[in-house]
Amino acid sequence: MNTGLKITAFAAALAATFGTAYGVGEGIDPVVADRAPAHDERHTPASPGAGEGDAGHDMPPAGGLQISEGGYTLDLRTPRVTAGDRTELSFAVRDDRGRPVTEYRREHDKELHLIVASRDLLTYRHLHPTRAADGTWTTPVDLPRAGGYRVFADFTPARKGAENLTLGADLAASGPYRPRELPRAAATARVDGYEVELTGNLRPGRASELRLSVSRDGEPVTDLQPYLGAYGHLVALRAGDLAYLHVHPGGEPGDGETASGPAVSFTATAPSAGSYRLFLDFKHEGAVRTAAFTVHAGAQAPSGGAPEHSEGHGH
Repeated sequence: MNTGLKITAFAAALAATFGTAYGVGEGIDPVVADRAPAHDERHTPASPGAGEGDAGHDMPPAGGLQISEGGYTLDLRTPRVTAGDRTELSFAVRDDRGRPVTEYRREHDKELHLIVASRDLLTYRHLHPTRAADGTWTTPVDLPRAGGYRVFADFTPARKGAENLTLGADLAASGPYRPRELPRAAATARVDGYEVELTGNLRPGRASELRLSVSRDGEPVTDLQPYLGAYGHLVALRAGDLAYLHVHPGGEPGDGETASGPAVSFTATAPSAGSYRLFLDFKHEGAVRTAAFTVHAGAQAPSGGAPEHSEGHGH
């Protein structure tokens, strides 16, 4: 797996295992993500010489901000759900002639990755939907709170020369709504008895290493299990517009060099200064868990901020 940053039009960070919802851990730190680039761009870090203040210069594009791109459109057939109810989410990807796409290139063991994130970045799901022969994708989803959400479809059409895309669409969950602040930035996240430590800084326009180390009961976890072809998957969403960054780790299981923990390293470039929410998916003892962080790229952290609140559940 190539080290690098995969960015796409991101209206949302992120989802649970295809067909299974991911829970967001407690004690999460601050992270913000921007709009993602096309396939080749997403895996190419910005020039190392780009300064943090060089907005617009060598900045990677953010993903998930558009419902249509490159001749493809995300057709979300379930634009509204009820908070707290398990609902079948249905959608299709249509080509420039309006036909549902039925052939995709497999990436990280799947044809398409679906992320659902709340506008306040406190709820995150990484889902793995099922595709019918007619190109319709479906997956169950259970969103805990009312409010606005963003759905991100991350895929590469099988057509020769097609680039990786991330398309985004808005999703509404009905019910009583109470807005919440972005959790404060922190270097430690806790989820289901695990503790994840984040070292490194997310920088706008400059590639940097983010290192996440997993431990449990004070002991490092050295037997992480492969999940979707890697020991960890990291998604970053930018606060404010939910621009999407999909970051991939260096190395891969079985390459003879990459250790199975406790640390998983990623190289990432933020598309702009701002606050981001990071979501790390990792697998141990047969279960996938998600640790979340709030981070600030290239700017003084905003004052205030709410303490971390966990409302997710295990995979």
